[in-house]
Amino acid sequence: MNAGTPTAGTSTAENTAITFFGGKGGVGKTTMAAAAAIGLADAGQRTLVISTDPAHSLGDALETPLGDRPRQVADRLWAAEPDADAAVRRRVEQVTEDAYEALPREIMPAVRRHLTHAAASPGMAESALIDLLIDTMERVPGEWGRLVVDSAPTGHLLRMINLPTLLTPWVQGLVRQRERVAGADSLIAGMVGTDQSDRAEEDPLLERLRARRHRLEGAAARLREDASVRLVLLPRRMVLAETERAADQLADAGFRLGPVVVNQVPDQPDTQVLEAVRRRFAPNGIRELPLADVEPTGIARLRALAA
Repeated sequence: MNAGTPTAGTSTAENTAITFFGGKGGVGKTTMAAAAAIGLADAGQRTLVISTDPAHSLGDALETPLGDRPRQVADRLWAAEPDADAAVRRRVEQVTEDAYEALPREIMPAVRRHLTHAAASPGMAESALIDLLIDTMERVPGEWGRLVVDSAPTGHLLRMINLPTLLTPWVQGLVRQRERVAGADSLIAGMVGTDQSDRAEEDPLLERLRARRHRLEGAAARLREDASVRLVLLPRRMVLAETERAADQLADAGFRLGPVVVNQVPDQPDTQVLEAVRRRFAPNGIRELPLADVEPTGIARLRALAA
Protein backbone atom coordinates (compact mmCIF):
# COMPACT_ATOMS: atom_id res chain seq x y z
CA MET A 1 0.00 0.00 0.00
CA ASN A 2 1.26 3.45 -0.91
CA ALA A 3 1.67 5.90 1.94
CA GLY A 4 -0.67 8.86 1.69
CA THR A 5 -3.48 6.88 0.07
CA PRO A 6 -6.67 5.65 1.75
CA THR A 7 -7.11 2.00 2.61
CA ALA A 8 -10.89 2.20 2.44
CA GLY A 9 -13.55 4.14 0.62
CA THR A 10 -13.98 7.83 1.30
CA SER A 11 -16.28 8.36 4.28
CA THR A 12 -19.29 10.65 4.04
CA ALA A 13 -17.98 12.18 7.27
CA GLU A 14 -15.31 13.88 5.17
CA ASN A 15 -17.99 16.08 3.61
CA THR A 16 -19.33 17.58 6.84
CA ALA A 17 -19.24 21.36 7.27
CA ILE A 18 -17.28 21.06 10.55
CA THR A 19 -14.24 18.84 11.03
CA PHE A 20 -12.40 18.29 14.31
CA PHE A 21 -8.85 16.95 14.37
CA GLY A 22 -7.97 15.20 17.62
CA GLY A 23 -5.54 12.76 19.10
CA LYS A 24 -2.86 12.25 21.71
CA GLY A 25 -0.49 15.16 22.24
CA GLY A 26 2.40 15.26 19.81
CA VAL A 27 0.88 13.14 17.02
CA GLY A 28 0.68 16.04 14.54
CA LYS A 29 -3.01 16.91 14.66
CA THR A 30 -2.29 20.65 14.30
CA THR A 31 -0.29 19.98 11.14
CA MET A 32 -3.07 17.75 9.78
CA ALA A 33 -5.76 20.32 10.59
CA ALA A 34 -3.79 23.08 8.86
CA ALA A 35 -3.12 20.92 5.81
CA ALA A 36 -6.76 19.83 5.57
CA ALA A 37 -7.91 23.45 5.77
CA ILE A 38 -5.52 24.44 2.98
CA GLY A 39 -6.83 21.56 0.88
CA LEU A 40 -10.42 22.72 1.36
CA ALA A 41 -9.50 26.31 0.51
CA ASP A 42 -7.62 25.19 -2.61
CA ALA A 43 -10.72 23.21 -3.63
CA GLY A 44 -12.72 26.46 -3.64
CA GLN A 45 -14.22 26.45 -0.12
CA ARG A 46 -14.07 29.55 2.07
CA THR A 47 -12.46 27.87 5.08
CA LEU A 48 -11.72 28.85 8.66
CA VAL A 49 -9.30 26.82 10.78
CA ILE A 50 -9.24 27.57 14.51
CA SER A 51 -7.35 26.16 17.47
CA THR A 52 -9.15 25.29 20.70
CA ASP A 53 -5.95 24.01 22.27
CA PRO A 54 -4.80 26.43 25.02
CA ALA A 55 -1.21 25.50 24.05
CA HIS A 56 -1.62 27.01 20.59
CA SER A 57 0.66 25.86 17.76
CA LEU A 58 -1.54 26.56 14.73
CA GLY A 59 0.24 29.84 14.06
CA ASP A 60 3.58 28.01 14.22
CA ALA A 61 2.33 25.43 11.71
CA LEU A 62 1.18 28.17 9.32
CA GLU A 63 4.22 30.32 10.12
CA THR A 64 1.86 33.23 10.70
CA PRO A 65 1.05 35.14 13.93
CA LEU A 66 -2.57 34.49 14.91
CA GLY A 67 -4.97 35.89 17.49
CA ASP A 68 -8.62 36.03 18.50
CA ARG A 69 -9.88 37.44 15.21
CA PRO A 70 -9.68 35.29 12.07
CA ARG A 71 -6.81 36.37 9.85
CA GLN A 72 -6.62 35.58 6.15
CA VAL A 73 -3.51 33.49 5.55
CA ALA A 74 -4.10 32.29 1.96
CA ASP A 75 -6.73 32.46 -0.78
CA ARG A 76 -10.09 31.50 0.75
CA LEU A 77 -8.38 30.52 4.03
CA TRP A 78 -8.61 32.21 7.44
CA ALA A 79 -7.09 31.10 10.75
CA ALA A 80 -7.51 32.05 14.43
CA GLU A 81 -6.22 31.10 17.87
CA PRO A 82 -8.89 32.23 20.39
CA ASP A 83 -7.55 33.49 23.72
CA ALA A 84 -9.04 31.20 26.38
CA ASP A 85 -8.15 33.59 29.24
CA ALA A 86 -9.91 36.50 27.52
CA ALA A 87 -12.93 34.26 26.88
CA VAL A 88 -13.06 33.35 30.58
CA ARG A 89 -12.95 37.02 31.57
CA ARG A 90 -15.87 37.76 29.26
CA ARG A 91 -17.79 34.82 30.71
CA VAL A 92 -17.20 35.99 34.29
CA GLU A 93 -18.37 39.51 33.38
CA GLN A 94 -21.58 38.09 31.88
CA VAL A 95 -22.26 35.84 34.89
CA THR A 96 -21.63 38.77 37.24
CA GLU A 97 -24.08 40.92 35.29
CA ASP A 98 -26.71 38.19 35.47
CA ALA A 99 -26.09 37.75 39.20
CA TYR A 100 -26.69 41.47 39.84
CA GLU A 101 -30.12 41.09 38.28
CA ALA A 102 -31.00 37.94 40.18
CA LEU A 103 -29.38 38.15 43.62
CA PRO A 104 -29.47 40.50 46.64
CA ARG A 105 -26.73 43.14 46.56
CA GLU A 106 -25.39 42.17 49.99
CA ILE A 107 -24.19 38.76 48.80
CA MET A 108 -22.52 40.04 45.63
CA PRO A 109 -19.03 40.40 47.22
CA ALA A 110 -19.13 36.69 48.05
CA VAL A 111 -20.37 35.88 44.54
CA ARG A 112 -17.50 37.86 43.05
CA ARG A 113 -14.98 35.97 45.18
CA HIS A 114 -16.50 32.66 44.09
CA LEU A 115 -16.33 33.67 40.41
CA THR A 116 -12.69 34.71 40.79
CA HIS A 117 -11.83 31.23 42.07
CA ALA A 118 -14.03 29.55 39.44
CA ALA A 119 -12.30 31.46 36.65
CA ALA A 120 -9.10 29.53 37.39
CA SER A 121 -10.75 26.13 36.92
CA PRO A 122 -10.25 24.14 33.67
CA GLY A 123 -14.00 23.71 33.36
CA MET A 124 -14.52 27.45 33.05
CA ALA A 125 -11.97 27.67 30.22
CA GLU A 126 -13.62 24.80 28.36
CA SER A 127 -17.07 26.34 28.81
CA ALA A 128 -15.82 29.69 27.52
CA LEU A 129 -14.14 28.03 24.53
CA ILE A 130 -17.29 26.11 23.64
CA ASP A 131 -19.14 29.43 23.56
CA LEU A 132 -16.55 30.75 21.13
CA LEU A 133 -16.84 27.58 19.08
CA ILE A 134 -20.65 27.86 18.98
CA ASP A 135 -20.31 31.49 17.87
CA THR A 136 -18.10 30.32 15.02
CA MET A 137 -20.33 27.37 14.09
CA GLU A 138 -23.24 29.76 13.68
CA ARG A 139 -21.29 31.52 10.91
CA VAL A 140 -20.81 28.27 8.96
CA PRO A 141 -22.19 28.10 6.34
CA GLY A 142 -22.37 31.79 5.68
CA GLU A 143 -19.24 33.73 6.32
CA TRP A 144 -17.29 30.50 5.79
CA GLY A 145 -18.23 27.33 3.98
CA ARG A 146 -16.13 24.96 6.08
CA LEU A 147 -14.74 24.98 9.61
CA VAL A 148 -11.70 22.97 10.69
CA VAL A 149 -10.97 22.71 14.42
CA ASP A 150 -7.53 21.88 15.78
CA SER A 151 -8.48 20.56 19.21
CA ALA A 152 -6.47 19.97 22.34
CA PRO A 153 -5.42 16.37 23.16
CA THR A 154 -8.02 13.62 23.23
CA GLY A 155 -9.49 14.09 26.71
CA HIS A 156 -10.10 17.79 26.11
CA LEU A 157 -11.69 17.07 22.73
CA LEU A 158 -14.10 14.56 24.26
CA ARG A 159 -15.12 17.00 26.99
CA MET A 160 -15.44 19.93 24.60
CA ILE A 161 -17.71 18.32 22.04
CA ASN A 162 -19.83 16.75 24.80
CA LEU A 163 -20.06 19.99 26.78
CA PRO A 164 -23.22 21.36 25.13
CA THR A 165 -25.04 18.16 26.05
CA LEU A 166 -23.61 18.18 29.59
CA LEU A 167 -24.43 21.86 30.21
CA THR A 168 -28.02 21.72 28.95
CA PRO A 169 -29.53 19.97 32.04
CA TRP A 170 -27.66 22.40 34.30
CA VAL A 171 -29.10 25.41 32.46
CA GLN A 172 -32.54 23.77 32.49
CA GLY A 173 -32.23 23.49 36.27
CA LEU A 174 -31.39 27.20 36.52
CA VAL A 175 -34.43 27.98 34.35
CA ARG A 176 -36.73 25.96 36.61
CA GLN A 177 -35.26 27.60 39.71
CA ARG A 178 -35.71 31.07 38.24
CA GLU A 179 -39.28 30.23 37.19
CA ARG A 180 -40.09 29.20 40.76
CA VAL A 181 -38.65 32.45 42.12
CA ALA A 182 -40.61 34.49 39.58
CA GLY A 183 -43.78 32.56 40.43
CA ALA A 184 -43.30 33.16 44.17
CA ASP A 185 -42.77 36.90 43.53
CA SER A 186 -46.00 37.07 41.55
CA LEU A 187 -47.92 35.18 44.26
CA ILE A 188 -46.66 37.47 47.03
CA ALA A 189 -47.42 40.55 44.94
CA GLY A 190 -50.96 39.29 44.40
CA MET A 191 -51.48 38.59 48.10
CA VAL A 192 -50.42 42.09 49.15
CA GLY A 193 -52.24 43.74 46.29
CA THR A 194 -49.21 45.13 44.47
CA ASP A 195 -50.03 46.31 40.97
CA GLN A 196 -47.62 44.60 38.56
CA SER A 197 -49.27 45.77 35.37
CA ASP A 198 -46.31 48.00 34.52
CA ARG A 199 -43.78 45.19 34.94
CA ALA A 200 -42.56 43.38 31.89
CA GLU A 201 -44.13 39.93 31.65
CA GLU A 202 -40.81 38.27 31.00
CA ASP A 203 -37.85 38.13 33.33
CA PRO A 204 -34.70 39.30 31.44
CA LEU A 205 -32.48 36.80 33.26
CA LEU A 206 -34.95 33.99 32.63
CA GLU A 207 -35.03 34.91 28.97
CA ARG A 208 -31.24 34.75 28.78
CA LEU A 209 -31.21 31.35 30.48
CA ARG A 210 -33.83 30.01 28.09
CA ALA A 211 -31.92 31.40 25.12
CA ARG A 212 -28.72 29.74 26.37
CA ARG A 213 -30.51 26.44 26.83
CA HIS A 214 -31.86 26.54 23.27
CA ARG A 215 -28.45 27.54 21.93
CA LEU A 216 -26.72 24.64 23.70
CA GLU A 217 -29.38 22.20 22.52
CA GLY A 218 -28.92 23.42 18.95
CA ALA A 219 -25.13 23.16 19.19
CA ALA A 220 -25.27 19.62 20.60
CA ALA A 221 -27.57 18.53 17.78
CA ARG A 222 -25.47 20.18 15.12
CA LEU A 223 -22.22 18.64 16.36
CA ARG A 224 -23.79 15.22 15.89
CA GLU A 225 -25.48 15.99 12.57
CA ASP A 226 -23.03 18.27 10.76
CA ALA A 227 -19.59 17.57 12.24
CA SER A 228 -17.05 14.79 12.05
CA VAL A 229 -13.95 13.91 14.04
CA ARG A 230 -10.69 12.83 12.42
CA LEU A 231 -8.31 11.15 14.82
CA VAL A 232 -4.56 11.40 14.23
CA LEU A 233 -2.18 8.77 15.58
CA LEU A 234 1.35 7.48 15.30
CA PRO A 235 2.04 3.80 14.47
CA ARG A 236 2.80 2.94 18.09
CA ARG A 237 0.96 0.54 20.38
CA MET A 238 0.20 2.96 23.22
CA VAL A 239 -0.99 5.66 20.84
CA LEU A 240 -3.22 3.16 19.04
CA ALA A 241 -4.75 2.02 22.33
CA GLU A 242 -5.68 5.60 23.28
CA THR A 243 -7.03 6.26 19.79
CA GLU A 244 -9.24 3.17 19.93
CA ARG A 245 -10.66 4.27 23.29
CA ALA A 246 -11.36 7.76 21.92
CA ALA A 247 -13.03 6.33 18.83
CA ASP A 248 -15.29 4.13 20.96
CA GLN A 249 -16.26 7.02 23.24
CA LEU A 250 -17.01 9.32 20.31
CA ALA A 251 -19.09 6.67 18.54
CA ASP A 252 -21.00 5.87 21.74
CA ALA A 253 -21.80 9.58 22.11
CA GLY A 254 -23.22 9.71 18.59
CA PHE A 255 -20.42 11.55 16.78
CA ARG A 256 -19.31 10.73 13.27
CA LEU A 257 -15.76 9.52 12.76
CA GLY A 258 -13.95 10.47 9.58
CA PRO A 259 -10.87 8.74 8.17
CA VAL A 260 -8.05 8.41 10.66
CA VAL A 261 -4.59 9.71 9.86
CA VAL A 262 -1.58 7.51 10.63
CA ASN A 263 1.20 10.05 10.75
CA GLN A 264 5.00 9.68 10.61
CA VAL A 265 5.06 6.11 9.29
CA PRO A 266 8.76 5.10 9.14
CA ASP A 267 10.35 3.13 6.31
CA GLN A 268 10.38 0.06 8.53
CA PRO A 269 7.25 0.36 10.70
CA ASP A 270 5.89 -2.04 13.27
CA THR A 271 3.77 -4.07 10.85
CA GLN A 272 1.68 -5.57 13.64
CA VAL A 273 0.58 -2.09 14.76
CA LEU A 274 -0.17 -0.99 11.19
CA GLU A 275 -2.23 -4.12 10.55
CA ALA A 276 -4.12 -3.51 13.81
CA VAL A 277 -4.86 0.07 12.68
CA ARG A 278 -6.10 -1.18 9.31
CA ARG A 279 -8.36 -3.80 10.86
CA ARG A 280 -9.83 -1.38 13.40
CA PHE A 281 -10.36 1.67 11.19
CA ALA A 282 -10.89 0.28 7.68
CA PRO A 283 -14.63 1.13 7.80
CA ASN A 284 -13.77 4.79 8.47
CA GLY A 285 -10.96 5.04 5.94
CA ILE A 286 -7.27 5.50 6.66
CA ARG A 287 -4.64 7.96 5.45
CA GLU A 288 -1.03 6.92 5.99
CA LEU A 289 1.67 9.58 5.79
CA PRO A 290 5.39 8.74 5.70
CA LEU A 291 7.87 10.15 8.16
CA ALA A 292 9.13 13.37 6.54
CA ASP A 293 12.72 14.58 6.51
CA VAL A 294 11.58 18.19 7.02
CA GLU A 295 8.83 19.39 9.35
CA PRO A 296 5.91 20.47 7.13
CA THR A 297 5.32 24.05 8.24
CA GLY A 298 4.30 27.02 6.14
CA ILE A 299 1.63 27.24 3.47
CA ALA A 300 3.73 25.69 0.67
CA ARG A 301 4.75 22.55 2.60
CA LEU A 302 1.29 22.11 4.10
CA ARG A 303 -0.23 22.45 0.62
CA ALA A 304 2.04 19.66 -0.60
CA LEU A 305 0.98 17.54 2.39
CA ALA A 306 -2.68 18.21 1.64
CA ALA A 307 -2.21 17.18 -1.97
